Amino acid sequence: MNRIARKKKPVRIGIVGKYFGTGDFTLMDSYISVIESIKHASWAHNREPVITWLSAEAYEKNRGSLEELRQFDGIIVPGGFGTRGVEGKIRVIEFCRTRKIPYFGLCFGMQLAVIEFLRNVCKVQGATSREFDAKAKHAVIDVMPEQQALLKERHYGGTMRLGSYACTLKQGTIAWKAYGQRSVSERHRHRYEVNNEYLKQLEKHGMVMSGINPERNLVEIAELKNHPFFLGTQFHPEFQSRPLRPHPLFLQFIAACIKAR
Repeated sequence: MNRIARKKKPVRIGIVGKYFGTGDFTLMDSYISVIESIKHASWAHNREPVITWLSAEAYEKNRGSLEELRQFDGIIVPGGFGTRGVEGKIRVIEFCRTRKIPYFGLCFGMQLAVIEFLRNVCKVQGATSREFDAKAKHAVIDVMPEQQALLKERHYGGTMRLGSYACTLKQGTIAWKAYGQRSVSERHRHRYEVNNEYLKQLEKHGMVMSGINPERNLVEIAELKNHPFFLGTQFHPEFQSRPLRPHPLFLQFIAACIKAR
């Protein structure tokens, strides 16, 4: 409590979401676990978190407004579903990648980072998610075969990967540095996965799959080299952060934000 109350330098984090602007309301509780995780990690680094809500849809209407992202020490795109605001988030991710602004993608935010990278770096035109286009030629984010059968029959129960799953880390990566161990267990809540057919293209152009689920060979963490911090997780690290035990990836993200600034 003394650490929280002490006056500290700020660390400025922008969260890009689609649930903030609803009439006259700001729906902060939609991302409450993310917000608390930022606080835990910021206080651990003796910084005061200053969080700003950024509307993904605003960046779809006006690309020039992306310049405001430069004022932040780091940007987070959290989890979510649906097509609303997607292209705005992808523009944000590209801006952070090319301008070396620390970026942390959580679940949906990781999937969109993969889509952005395939579109703009690997030059895969039409790269998208099966969630957005059921007939997509390049569904780089897709459902697993057993899920497809259930979804075709409109049986939505049992089509999400829920609960804790193992993740094996690649040595020498940001993820490895954050955790300081070979294997971890993280909590999931999602339906779509990175399509393994595109892994060679991603890796050839510099995206590192630094965390893999050993049972299904599914991508759990993706990151970039030669960037202050550009990392996405398929799982939800915010579910395991605590005031006295901040999540390692949030700690690493805030450290990178401080250093980059």
